Amino acid sequence: MKTKLKSIGLCAILWCCLASLSAQTKQPFHLDQAFIQDYSVKYYLPDQGDLQFGKAFADRNGVIKVYSSAGLFQPYNGRFLYPGTLEPDQTYRTLAHKKIAAMALHQNQFVFLDEQTVLSNAWAGTLLVKHNLPKARLLEAGPEFAFLISDGQQLHYLLNSQTLWQSQLPDDEVLNLRWQKSTQLFWILGKKGLYRFSPSSSNLQKLCAGVGFTAFDFSPDQQKIIIGSNDGYQVFDLKTQALGTKQQRIPVPNITVVQTIGDKVWFGSNNGAFALRKDGKFDYYQGERWLPGNEILHIAEGPERSVLILTQKGLAQIQFQPMTLKEKAVFFETQVRTRHIRNGFNATLSGMEKGNFATGYLEDSDNDGLWTSMYLGAEIFRYKVTKDPEALQNCRESLDAMERLYTVNPIPGFPARSFERRGYIPQLADPDRWQPSPDAEWDWKSTTSSDEAIGHIFAYGAMAELIDDPTLKKRAIVLIDTLMSHILKNDLYLIDYDGKPTTWGRWNPSYVNALPTNVGDRKLNASNIIAMLQTAYFFTKKTKYRDKAFELLNKQGYFENLMRPMSQIGYAPEEANDLSKVLSDSWNHSDDEMYFPGYWGLYRYALNDTLKRHYRKAILDHWQTERPEKEGLWNIVTALTGTANFDLKEAIWYLQEHPLDLISWEIANSHRQDIEKMAPNFRSQTLMEVLPPDERPIQRHNANMFNLDRKKGNGNEEHSAGDIWLLPYWLGRYLGVIK
Repeated sequence: MKTKLKSIGLCAILWCCLASLSAQTKQPFHLDQAFIQDYSVKYYLPDQGDLQFGKAFADRNGVIKVYSSAGLFQPYNGRFLYPGTLEPDQTYRTLAHKKIAAMALHQNQFVFLDEQTVLSNAWAGTLLVKHNLPKARLLEAGPEFAFLISDGQQLHYLLNSQTLWQSQLPDDEVLNLRWQKSTQLFWILGKKGLYRFSPSSSNLQKLCAGVGFTAFDFSPDQQKIIIGSNDGYQVFDLKTQALGTKQQRIPVPNITVVQTIGDKVWFGSNNGAFALRKDGKFDYYQGERWLPGNEILHIAEGPERSVLILTQKGLAQIQFQPMTLKEKAVFFETQVRTRHIRNGFNATLSGMEKGNFATGYLEDSDNDGLWTSMYLGAEIFRYKVTKDPEALQNCRESLDAMERLYTVNPIPGFPARSFERRGYIPQLADPDRWQPSPDAEWDWKSTTSSDEAIGHIFAYGAMAELIDDPTLKKRAIVLIDTLMSHILKNDLYLIDYDGKPTTWGRWNPSYVNALPTNVGDRKLNASNIIAMLQTAYFFTKKTKYRDKAFELLNKQGYFENLMRPMSQIGYAPEEANDLSKVLSDSWNHSDDEMYFPGYWGLYRYALNDTLKRHYRKAILDHWQTERPEKEGLWNIVTALTGTANFDLKEAIWYLQEHPLDLISWEIANSHRQDIEKMAPNFRSQTLMEVLPPDERPIQRHNANMFNLDRKKGNGNEEHSAGDIWLLPYWLGRYLGVIK
């Protein structure tokens, strides 16, 4: 009989395990594999003066040279995030006296053009082809050491120091030359037309006419020619000999360069560079995240998967390297620990001079507690997944900072926004909010808001549940109880040093329910306070938290508040008070950053299964509204509910497309003609489709992902990846949707 019961028990256990596995497999996951991560290494020209750059090339050895009106230059000392310079190239002293007017590659070796010869230092220096076109400035290598050169008017075909053919374009100016090996033809672009020259028959033929042509190259399959102009580009079909209609839905229509590299066609313009993808969309590289300057002079294939982009202010080498999300996480972990830890807080490096880390300082923030709680959450999930002792130590140090927010001020249970050494910050700015601490060495920042509180409770709850260190677990629970006791004791307000509620630390029904039902704070504050009370009850088991939560849900309308569909949130009615109108003049993306971390406690620590089902419905409703932003953290938090549809693909897109460079460079996208703009609306959604993170301004999760431009403080700060990137990644790892 015992054997039979044991057998039945084992079967039941096995069935439960299989059922659990089946349930888990219903939720999709991303298997982390290498993707192509792009980043830029920039080389600036220290003193430009009247110097005019020509072109930049890399030879078969990976050597990069740039020619200019002042001779050859070479990149020096640049690496990712640490720009180098372009310095005069003195490698060959014998070239110093030559007036190099053009440079090209032949058999992946450098070839130069001066007023008398075509020459090279490759092939033991045996290449020396004389010509009689002293003002020649265009050079293209053809078959077996034959060259076509031009001064913009005349065309000369050279072989073995002989001019085998010469001519000029009828009523046109030569702009660019290309050799096509498959057809054994030279192709010539003029301002008014496209031509081809056959060395074998010495025949020059005009194929099509146009207006304002500027640059050209072959398509990746060599079957078409892409012709750029000052107003878009056109495609010439080599089979049909037909010139297509002008393509103007491109980032910038004023094209200066066309260059095919691999399977992409690259365009240079007077405002950045862009590459045409297979799906017909463009990757846009603009601003100093990518380029020393935005006026593009030349584009060429660089060494080791890179692309060289020459601008009027220097050279950019755009690197394309295989990288997994795990490797990206390792990079960002280092970024945070080496440049973004201030007194244990997750901080911004501010005051930099054009991206120079050595000139920056770690700045306090109104939201030190929030940004740190989000980073702390990331490290909690990291430790739970990896058991890495470094992650656990990071948790300790962040918790130290968070914990001190409660002890640096004299108000029981009240968390300061931040703290800093005595007397420094108030002398500079914001003296009203900075208060002296009982500790004579320190000042603390008051006016703490609800976004701080919900961030604290999220991180403490995650730590109390997931960290197996007894001391940390206990400290987290004490902090939950400390904060929530203050809020409960003070009638659901945060009470500041002056004995008054802070501006935004208000969850009392007299405040919340005084707001019109379509004002977002009514729903938000109800959602947050219920999440906070549930978390407190879950870990402390003190019935005062549970009882208050049920009172708010059942008697004060907080259940209806938090369940109200997002579609009903909008502008305050005309008769509403001024506060309501201020709160609802547009969608507040900081509210989203309060909702989604709050969903951890709202859903995970729900008081009963019935509420949990309702909360799931509310979370999914909110997620539906947020979907156009393709916000990685919101999508992955939504996976917390177990739903199979949480836009996993878009979450991975967010993580993969996020730039490694988190410096706040000036960014411009409003001028682009390849994006479909929307009329002004409540959500401030500017585009039909959101741009990739590496093309828009660097911003935290509390910003509008549809922001197009950043026009101030070029390179003056670097954001931390701790909250921006590491939290969605490690939460995804913990939830098993990234494996």
